[in-house]
Amino acid sequence: MIKSNFSDYQLSDELLKSISMLNFESPTKVQQQVIPAILEHKDIIVKSQTGSGKTAAFAIPICQLVDWDENKPQALVLVPTRELAIQVKEDMFNIGRFKRLKVAAVYGKAPFYHQEKELKQKTHVVVGTPGRIIDHMEKGTFDTSQIKYLVIDEADEMFNMGFVDQIETIIKDLSKKRVTMLLSATMPSAIETLSNRYMKDPIHAEIEEESSAVDRISQERYTVEYRDKMKLLSDITIVENPDSCIIFCNTKQRVDEVNDELIRLNYTCEKIHGGMEQRDRVRVMNEFKQGYFRYLVATDVAARGIDIDNISLVINYDIPQDKESYVHRIGRTGRISREGRAITFVTQYEDKFLKDIHRYIGKEIPLMQRPEIETVNDSKEEFVEKINTKPEVKETKGAPLSKEILKLHINAGKKTKMRPVDIVGTLCSIEGVTADDIGIINVVDVSTFVEILNDKGELVLEELQNKPIKGRLRKVSKAVETQM
Repeated sequence: MIKSNFSDYQLSDELLKSISMLNFESPTKVQQQVIPAILEHKDIIVKSQTGSGKTAAFAIPICQLVDWDENKPQALVLVPTRELAIQVKEDMFNIGRFKRLKVAAVYGKAPFYHQEKELKQKTHVVVGTPGRIIDHMEKGTFDTSQIKYLVIDEADEMFNMGFVDQIETIIKDLSKKRVTMLLSATMPSAIETLSNRYMKDPIHAEIEEESSAVDRISQERYTVEYRDKMKLLSDITIVENPDSCIIFCNTKQRVDEVNDELIRLNYTCEKIHGGMEQRDRVRVMNEFKQGYFRYLVATDVAARGIDIDNISLVINYDIPQDKESYVHRIGRTGRISREGRAITFVTQYEDKFLKDIHRYIGKEIPLMQRPEIETVNDSKEEFVEKINTKPEVKETKGAPLSKEILKLHINAGKKTKMRPVDIVGTLCSIEGVTADDIGIINVVDVSTFVEILNDKGELVLEELQNKPIKGRLRKVSKAVETQM
C-alpha cells in the first residue's frame, strides 16, 4: 500500500522531526517505493531520473535502521564524485541530526590522515568514492565488518567512469548478510550483471514521473561560430537575466576562459572544475547554493546529483559529447516538479553530438534565432540593475535544524584522555539537562566539540564556565566554523 505521509512509516520521533524541519512534505514516488523496501531489509534496484528525491529515499530508512550504540560503520554509500560525496554526507547528517548520527565523507584529493582520524571515532555511515574507500580498507583504517547496508548511487555514472572493478573489490570485502541498494538514472547491461552477481532477489523499481525532467524543462539551441560564443552568451544572459545560472563547458581551460571573461564584464561569477583544490570546490558549491553569486561556470563535476534549489537557467556553452551528460546538465534546473530552462550552443562541427542527444531524449531541441540587437539593448538596463544588486543569501538546507542547536568547543581532547562519557556525565549533572539534550560529540586531539540540543546551549555554556569536566575547569566556548 502506497503511503502518502512520512508518519505512516514506522520512523522514530527524531527522524520525523528532522524530516519536518527539512520541509519534506510528503514522500516522492521513488521514496514511496524505496523506504518500505529497505525498512523490510530487501535489496532494491531503482531506475529514477535525476531530481526525484533518491538520496532521501535511502537516507531515511538507513538512518532509522542503524544502531546508535554501535561504534563501527553500519552503512556504506558509494558515489562517483567528491562533490556528491559531500552532498550525500550533508543530507544524511541532516536527516539523522536528532538521532545524533555521525556521517563521514571520504574521497580523494583530501588529507588521508584527517579521514583516518574521523573513521577511528564512532561512525555510523560512511559516504565515499570507490578509490579512496579501497585505500582506507587496504590500510586498515576503515573497518567494514559491521556494514549492513550498501548503497551504490549514480551507478551508471560509476560504470562510465570505470569503477566497476573497484566496486566489486569493495563488495567482496563486505558481509553477505547485508541490504544492497543500487540507484541509477539509466540501466546499462553492466548493472544487471552486477546485480545478478551480488544482490539477493532484488525488487526492481522504475519510477515514471508524470513529467520527466526533459519534458519539464524548456529547451532551446542556437547555431553559433566558435569565435562568436562569448558574444552570444553575453546577449542571452542579458535577455534572460536569470537569478541563478550554470554555464557548462567541456574542459577546465574553457571554464577558466569563460569565467575570466564574465568577471571582466562584471558578472557575479565563480568557477568549478576538477583542477581546483578540493576546499575551493567545496567553498564555491556552498556559496552558489546559498546564492552569493548568480553565475557558475563548470565542467561536468557539477552535472551529476548536485542538488541546488531554483536554478533558473542552464547554458551549455559547449554541447556535451555524450547524450547522458546533456540530460544530467539540464537536470540541474527543473528540480522535483519545478519548471526549468536550458539553452545549448552548437557549432557547425557538432551535429553528430546534437543528433545523438535528439535520439536519446526522443525529440528535437528547437532551433532559435539569436536575440535582435534592439531586444538586447532594451533588456540591458534591467540586467545591469540585477547584476549590481547583491543577491539574496539563502539559508543552507540544514539551517532550520541548527536553530535550536548550539555547538560548543571544549579545550581538551584525546591528548588529555578526554572521552565522550566524561562529557555526558558532566552535562547530565547540570540541572535541567538530560542525555536527550546532548547531540553529536566529536573528540579530536586537543579539542572536543559537542552539540547541545533543544535550545539548552546557552544554559550549558554558562554552567560549564564554573563546572569541572573530568576533575578540571576547562575553557568552553561557542564553536566557530573554522574549528568545526
